[in-house]
Amino acid sequence: MDGYMSSKVAVITGAGRGLGRSTALKLAQQGVGIIGTWNSDAASAEAVAGEIEELGCKCAMLKLDVSRSETFSDFGDEVCKALDQTFERTNFDFLVNNAGIGVHASFVDTTPEQFDRLVDIHLKGPFFLTQTLLPYLHEEGSIVNVSSGLTRFALPGFAAYAAMKGGIEVLTRYLAKELGPHGITVNTIAPGAIETDFGGGSVRDDQDVNEFVAQNTALGRAGVPDDIGGAIAAMLSEGNRWMTAQRLEVSGGMFI
Repeated sequence: MDGYMSSKVAVITGAGRGLGRSTALKLAQQGVGIIGTWNSDAASAEAVAGEIEELGCKCAMLKLDVSRSETFSDFGDEVCKALDQTFERTNFDFLVNNAGIGVHASFVDTTPEQFDRLVDIHLKGPFFLTQTLLPYLHEEGSIVNVSSGLTRFALPGFAAYAAMKGGIEVLTRYLAKELGPHGITVNTIAPGAIETDFGGGSVRDDQDVNEFVAQNTALGRAGVPDDIGGAIAAMLSEGNRWMTAQRLEVSGGMFI
């Protein structure tokens, strides 16, 4: 087991399913303790916690709605409590801002309500959650913000969603600049189309969509969660301590 990673703790939003679950398990396989968040599915979160503990790692799963920034102060208190009671620590090492939803709507059909919800979850949420948790992030820690391949290539129906992810990519560079003096690295990972329940599970469940993705991807298939979880774990490894303010697309070569 990697000695560098085995002494670390990661906070991962949306750790009960999809990319967050894979990231939590990939990090736990390297000995990283996990504080994960979930919003609507307690059973899935408990199942992930069980898998992490079977790997020999400690885990705490906390409820969090990333769209409700007014709750972040109380959530910060819960993180402190988990660090103390579960990990016997006062800080953590990695923050992965992963939680999100998919909204598919053409530009002309996007409603203010849809737009505002995307802002709250994908932009305002990570901004103020990072701000809240920053005092507990270890000096020389790392932040990974999850973006999307849709900030590079455009597909109809994702204008609002991609705009939020574009904002996250700019925020990443500003955080890298401002947190650099503390030795904290901040990077973006931009997944391509992945077979999860995200956005109604279309890439996973709709054969036509899946084939479209595969035909437009250099490696000839749609992505799976472990493609991203493994990449995030690699981004947080000791060998990446000199990388910051970068956008890494992990899409299998989609639309190149």
